[in-house]
Amino acid sequence: MAKVLITGTAGFIGFHLARKLLNRGDQVFGLDSINDYYDLRVKYGRLGETGIKKDAIEYNTLVQSTKYPNYKFVQLQLEDSQNLTSLFKKEKFDTVINLAAQAGVRYSLENPRAYIDSNIIGFMNILEACRHHGVKHLSYASSSSVYGLNETRPFSVQHNVDHPISLYAASKKSNELMAHTYSHLFGLPTTGLRFFTVYGPWGRPDMALFLFTKAILDNEPINIFNNGNMSRDFTYVDDIVEGITRVNDNPPQGNANWTGKNPDPSTSIAPYTVYNIGNNAPVKLMDFISIIEKCLDKIAQKNFMPMQAGDVSATYADVQSLIENLGYKPNTPLETGVTNFIDWYKEFYNVR
Repeated sequence: MAKVLITGTAGFIGFHLARKLLNRGDQVFGLDSINDYYDLRVKYGRLGETGIKKDAIEYNTLVQSTKYPNYKFVQLQLEDSQNLTSLFKKEKFDTVINLAAQAGVRYSLENPRAYIDSNIIGFMNILEACRHHGVKHLSYASSSSVYGLNETRPFSVQHNVDHPISLYAASKKSNELMAHTYSHLFGLPTTGLRFFTVYGPWGRPDMALFLFTKAILDNEPINIFNNGNMSRDFTYVDDIVEGITRVNDNPPQGNANWTGKNPDPSTSIAPYTVYNIGNNAPVKLMDFISIIEKCLDKIAQKNFMPMQAGDVSATYADVQSLIENLGYKPNTPLETGVTNFIDWYKEFYNVR
């Protein structure tokens, strides 16, 4: 039985990942700061689904799940290095999957310090804890936003990612650089995961699918940026979780053919690698909205707006290395995923 720490288990992806690993028999420890970046009812709802009762949660205190005997949860900030180190020292995790972060491209324009605290300082604390306490593999969330001004599509892990256009993207690129340093200096196997527009049940309230669904049901207009001339590589959460699970089970060994004369950005002579996890099938924003309208049987009121700062017009994941190394490619049809989300939304918010 593997002993896995997942950070961000009150979050969207972390919640789904915890359930998958628990259901296959792993011993899982969940960690989350439970900040108020978005609706806390959703965060506590996710925790409740895994048997973590809101009333039992107390900062820096392990809570036993009432549903899974092999699951414990702790409310903790990654910036709290003292208590984080104590947790690692006591529990001796086999692997760590770091999904906790301050999310959101647009919010990084309003509150940049939150991204430095959580995504830089917090990630450094994770790296240090893994280094000093025998962790065999650290997987961590990066983002498709690291591709920034890159206009070559599909986005490949072999591409240069030195031109981010938001502090959120810069913080994720920084994570990849920091991870490589620890892989090189200390032999810590690390894998970065560049997620592409994740959606599905229990999704984030600040994401397009959630915002559009809520607005349409409430008879309010939806904001469509860049006048609708956008496309996204929407990736269903179960596909993301399957990819993370395969990555967690297969630590990088180091690329014996890597050379500094012609360096591959996605691998290293050190035990380090980076993967895209995306659907490899970008969808036009207006087509995405049409699918939502069809699922809701309701036409959206549309408010066309210019591009927002920090946004990119299109994302498109090249997942060839994921296929070659792990034998996996996301494949959930968008219509299926959107339907599943809307079914969840109506049940959670009691929409008739």
